[in-house]
Amino acid sequence: MLTVEIDSDTERILSELTSEGRSTTDVIREAIQVAGRLRWLEQARADAERLANDPDDLAEIRAIHREFGDADAG
Repeated sequence: MLTVEIDSDTERILSELTSEGRSTTDVIREAIQVAGRLRWLEQARADAERLANDPDDLAEIRAIHREFGDADAG
């Protein structure tokens, strides 16, 4: 069981999301799952940015391009 105190804005949004018959439990479960996916996507974005700016990784990419050719060139 989970007990959550929510503010008036969150209460309004919850009312909108349950207005067509969805249960509060289903809405909250989905919100937690969406938050988890958003966190995963943000971490993936941060990792990609870090790798894109890493000199060692960039050097490795250039070496692979030299060895195997640039697939985008043809």
